Amino acid sequence: MTKNFPFYIKAPIVLLGIVITVFILSVLRDILVPLAFAALIAILLNPLTNRLQRKMPKVLAILLSMVIAIIVLLALMYFLSSQIAHFFDNLDAMKQKFTELLHTLQQWLEHTFGITNKKQVEMLNDAANSSKAMIGQTLSGILGVLSVVFLIPVYTFLILLYKTLILNFLYEVFSEENQQKVGEILSETKAAIQSYIIGLLIETSIVAVMNSCALLILGVQNAILIGVIGAILNLLPYIGGIIAIALPVLMATLTSDGYTTQLLIVAAYALIQFIDNNILVPRIVSSKVQINALISIVIVLLGAALWGIPGMFLSIPFIAVLKIIFDRIEGLKPWGKLLGDTVPTEHMGQLKRLRRRKTVSTKKL
Repeated sequence: MTKNFPFYIKAPIVLLGIVITVFILSVLRDILVPLAFAALIAILLNPLTNRLQRKMPKVLAILLSMVIAIIVLLALMYFLSSQIAHFFDNLDAMKQKFTELLHTLQQWLEHTFGITNKKQVEMLNDAANSSKAMIGQTLSGILGVLSVVFLIPVYTFLILLYKTLILNFLYEVFSEENQQKVGEILSETKAAIQSYIIGLLIETSIVAVMNSCALLILGVQNAILIGVIGAILNLLPYIGGIIAIALPVLMATLTSDGYTTQLLIVAAYALIQFIDNNILVPRIVSSKVQINALISIVIVLLGAALWGIPGMFLSIPFIAVLKIIFDRIEGLKPWGKLLGDTVPTEHMGQLKRLRRRKTVSTKKL
């Protein structure tokens, strides 16, 4: 016989569980962050590994797929580094223009809002310290530095190598009557993450090309570098898009006179965002799990607070996996609906009132 506890007993237990989970995630950040990235990469490389495994031993197939991924990543890093080298060509002129604009902005803030220069410097220092804290949180400790060059490749290789062992454990840890649901959850999770990541890579490439072409046409310096960075920032829902627009606007402000170019940049990026949100994302990303805007923004901010910059990128795949699990468990389906972007036309209270009216009218007849 199952005993149902009242809400005032269940709520503190749930909150205590959340607090303990968040504490563990924070303490074990240096271990779990590379492990989470490795799991995503392993899921992404799994189809290529399976195809190569038909022609060669498993270990060689895994190593070859990882080598291909590393070559692609190094090519991207080389491209970005070559563009960054051009960024420093006019650095002195941009510094001088930035100093002039900063002085003008300080005077405007003092005359308009009464904020003294000393107070403005304190506010900038506080903002810089918070940014340093986030970056320091990302690269804290020896494990944080080694994760990119050592832990992530090792974790990826081992996850692919012991994939069957991990899957068998997940099946056997649950009772037989739940094994079908476990299989469905694992299958949907793998498909959703694969389609999500591959779709995002294609979408990011297209957005990078559109950003770069728009900035080149408008004559913005370092157009390709800023366009690619903007496309990468676009991976962060809503927040990244705002930063992506701010970068070329700032560059145009530092390298040209007037405000015509800045307005054209905003218009061009608004058009690109419209194409991205209404054409590219629905047709290319084609993720089986759609998360609504409110949850996306909140979960990205929570990920940043918990794990820094990596947490921002890991938050959306994590919440997508949670939604798949919630949708498959009867008691958690309302939470799955809350995370999704399907908005009902009427709320449950209205539906219940309509049903009561129909029941009453039927009884009278």
